[in-house]
Amino acid sequence: MKLFDVYPLYDVTPVSAKGIVVTDDKGQEYLDFYGGHAVISIGHSHPHYVKRIKDQLDKIGFYSNAVQNPIQEELAEKLGKLSGCENYNLFLCNSGAEANENALKMASFISGKSKIVAFKNSFHGRTSAAVAATDNASINAPINKQQQVTFLALDDAEGLEKELSKGDVCAVIIEAIQGVGGLDEPSTPFYQNIASLCKEHEVVLIADEVQSGYGRSGKFFGFQHHGIQPDIISIAKGMGNGFPVGGILLHESIKASHGLLGTTFGGNHLACAAALAVLEVIEEGNLVENAAKLGSYFTKKAKEIHQVKRVKGRGLMLGLEFDFEVGALRKKLIYDHYLFTGGAKDKYVLRILPALNITEKDIDTFFEALKAALK
Repeated sequence: MKLFDVYPLYDVTPVSAKGIVVTDDKGQEYLDFYGGHAVISIGHSHPHYVKRIKDQLDKIGFYSNAVQNPIQEELAEKLGKLSGCENYNLFLCNSGAEANENALKMASFISGKSKIVAFKNSFHGRTSAAVAATDNASINAPINKQQQVTFLALDDAEGLEKELSKGDVCAVIIEAIQGVGGLDEPSTPFYQNIASLCKEHEVVLIADEVQSGYGRSGKFFGFQHHGIQPDIISIAKGMGNGFPVGGILLHESIKASHGLLGTTFGGNHLACAAALAVLEVIEEGNLVENAAKLGSYFTKKAKEIHQVKRVKGRGLMLGLEFDFEVGALRKKLIYDHYLFTGGAKDKYVLRILPALNITEKDIDTFFEALKAALK
């Protein structure tokens, strides 16, 4: 049997990693400024993270959600405290796509409607309704296209009001900072207008924080830069530092009932141990504040490079915009300078998504490599 060939692969084979250093099978070290799509939030093989998971595995790794699991309650309490979202309830699942599926399903349950409003260049996952709400026709199969989705431009206030006034929308789903799309973000007035119109028309507002959450933007959640309160918040990626875990936070006004949502693997003992370790390291290291501080430092350094036309994003969810497509630059950074970065739907944007505990020295090293690659 062979692998189903769906990924264009770089010729690099990592075999170990620590902090932001990834080592391949030939002993070559690479600096990781991408974190596997913003997944590595506290650095590879963080000792507290490794110990938490090992200790849990020695006790019990998995049992279903048919029995009591106090670690889930511990995780919910810790997450509520650190995020400032104590007036929400947590449902645990396994990935960002699954989180958004459950968020959209709940919105439809709540409203009794099925139409979704999403935004151009959005990315919400690769499954069912989540991929239907993703602005990429090439990854939407006919079965996905049966979903009713309207895509609006960011900051299209007139279009938003027109859609919601029709009375058939169950949810508005929006990324505080677009990840795959290329680091665009709504303005504060527009985000606040979304919240206001959703409340007026009894539409569920879903904040997709799968990539921008967990401190990456310089606040725990990206929507917190805009002073609004979503109905549902979806989370994943940096939540488990590489362990598959996701979830949704549902505002306490949304009532639960048995069987409404469910999952086999979501919230298992190992996943909760990994997620708790991440929160503990974020709290102990003040990593949300570190992301905000280093985002400012990164932006300052970027402005010294004349080829950089614009710095996009916030905190350590950043993009460097050039006047040329960055595919060749990414390859040069990997193969000549041993440094991982990311691409985007916007081919002119180089994505930067390092662990939240990097240092100014790491950023200096990044820019030294970038300057050399741009010569």
